[in-house]
Amino acid sequence: MLLPLRYLVSVAVTLTSNYHQAVAAPAPSDPCTAIAGQTFVLPADVLACERSFPFNETLRQNVLTTVSRVFDFYTFENWYLDSPPPFQESTNNIRANLSRINTTVYETDYDFNIDLYDFTTQMNDGHTRWFTNCYTNWQNILPAPIINVEINGTQGVYIAPDTVEFISLIGTDFTDILDEMGFDWQRLAGAQVTAIEGQDPYDYADFVADTVSGNFLDHGVRVNSAFSSYRISGTDFSQRLGDIAGPTGVKQTSLDVTLITVNSTTEETVSIPYIASFLGVAFTDQTSYWENNCAANAATNGMDLRNSGSSRASLTTPRRQIAKGNIIDKSNDSAVGLPPQFVPTAPQVNGSEGVIKNFILPDNQTGVMFVGSFEPDDFDQFQADTVAAITAFQAAGVSRLLIDLTNNGGGFVCLGQFLFQYLAGSKIGYPGFVSTNRANPLAQKIVAADIALGNDDTITFYSADNWAFLNDTEMPENFNYIDPSLPFTVNGVNEPTSQRFHDTCQLSFTQTIPQDPPFPTESVAIVSNGNCASTCAMFSTLMNERLQTKIAVFGGKPGENVEFKGMAGNQVLEWADIDTEIKTAGLKDDPLAPPDLLVSADFRHNWRTAWSWLNESIPIAYLSELPKLRFPYTLDTYNDPQNLWVFATSQLFS
Repeated sequence: MLLPLRYLVSVAVTLTSNYHQAVAAPAPSDPCTAIAGQTFVLPADVLACERSFPFNETLRQNVLTTVSRVFDFYTFENWYLDSPPPFQESTNNIRANLSRINTTVYETDYDFNIDLYDFTTQMNDGHTRWFTNCYTNWQNILPAPIINVEINGTQGVYIAPDTVEFISLIGTDFTDILDEMGFDWQRLAGAQVTAIEGQDPYDYADFVADTVSGNFLDHGVRVNSAFSSYRISGTDFSQRLGDIAGPTGVKQTSLDVTLITVNSTTEETVSIPYIASFLGVAFTDQTSYWENNCAANAATNGMDLRNSGSSRASLTTPRRQIAKGNIIDKSNDSAVGLPPQFVPTAPQVNGSEGVIKNFILPDNQTGVMFVGSFEPDDFDQFQADTVAAITAFQAAGVSRLLIDLTNNGGGFVCLGQFLFQYLAGSKIGYPGFVSTNRANPLAQKIVAADIALGNDDTITFYSADNWAFLNDTEMPENFNYIDPSLPFTVNGVNEPTSQRFHDTCQLSFTQTIPQDPPFPTESVAIVSNGNCASTCAMFSTLMNERLQTKIAVFGGKPGENVEFKGMAGNQVLEWADIDTEIKTAGLKDDPLAPPDLLVSADFRHNWRTAWSWLNESIPIAYLSELPKLRFPYTLDTYNDPQNLWVFATSQLFS
């Protein structure tokens, strides 16, 4: 049983100072000193530092009490008791696992946190994960990115032919370590992989998809995540290492790969070393590592916004709080550029300065919008860029539009709805999904308290004026939409929800939506690798369910399906967000409220559910929707966006 909140409060003040004292007098050989000040180090040295912090029961109870009570808000908890096909491998008894973690004997703080991290990762919902900054502020990098391509009609696993150009972009601080080890990584470029860790390479990709990748309910999408692929990171073209070659955190020191190098017929097994890349806050020793990367800081927990004098929104945005639906991909923190030979050379048009890149293909008929993310630096500029791109395409006589969503991790919910409605035309009506949140007792108390306190949509997400009735009339801020709750049963468990409601995204649109589609809807198509998360998943699902858009997915394991959407919730709240909701409602002392975290971490969760237009009793996350077309990557398309677009155009618009 988890320790009561009153115990946690009593120790919270003394724990951090006592724990610092425990590590302030380091052993004669401080393992963290050996890696201080370095960006790239050997994984074994990182593990020695991370495992030098002893297990602490008070920290476990603090973390698990917080995690357990945040799960009370998690909209999909009871769906996990028996996940419907084809997502049944994600079936998970969440409370039983928390109980297991609460009674397991751990030697170190690392062991406890990694067990909790693995458990939430393997739920395969990127909205709902435990990220401990202490141990996820590293990325392990293998100097041999793995790809899945078809050559001469047969799909196989290879080390990327562009390995030398790609890995060299990481810099000499990385490659010098390999040179000092005497490891000739360059010769592996393009090699055929016949086994990984003694397994068939696709079996190993399955293993990584099951244990490392997380984020996506669909197994096929997670398999794609295991391999290297192109993307936009920030506002630049980038190559993602893939979850085999670039996993979050440090566990392995090397990977045994059986391969046949280019121009050879001899099979050999090579132990390829990982090099760990540090993504955290600089430190000098064990004590400062803990203080700077592990202990809670001013940004860890939420705040009472009634007293802060400011909203959480930090961007140039509408006055309302801005809902997000996104995953966290730690590899973005150490993004490596795309080798120059793969950057598109087609003419680029207006609106390409941010997360959207827009091109006209050589046929002069096809415009491409590569939407790398729905999470730009400027909410309003995304809308302006969309309009600029479509206007430029129309002026150039473009007659059809290809949208690339490869490795789009989601972002602002309303930007997904904006792009959908702009392409569909305002005559489509409401551009989102019917939505609900979980009507747990604390959530009901929050809504009631917000009404009593006069909290509105400038400081809370729970306030009713964030939402609209199903006739699209905005709810008044004093309307209680969660009490009484609506009955709903999932896997035989009573799962009451709020009343069903609509988003009010139209109120945040700063660009005029055309009445009619700018292109005939049948002349719009989508390509991706299925790694299309959250807001991206909602956008592509809207395109599929309401416009019947032709969608093609590239990659995947031969003979197995890949969904076109990775994980679709409706809104994610970070730990600091839900803690802010509780504090702003004046309920932090409620016995149901989670305590402040004592460690630097985030427990994010899916807070809202989107219900499918095709079946409003099923969340879109659990409705299997396969792409209309499926293609393998080739050596010409695995990392060359323009080549892929040209090929896709020939298949999707013929």
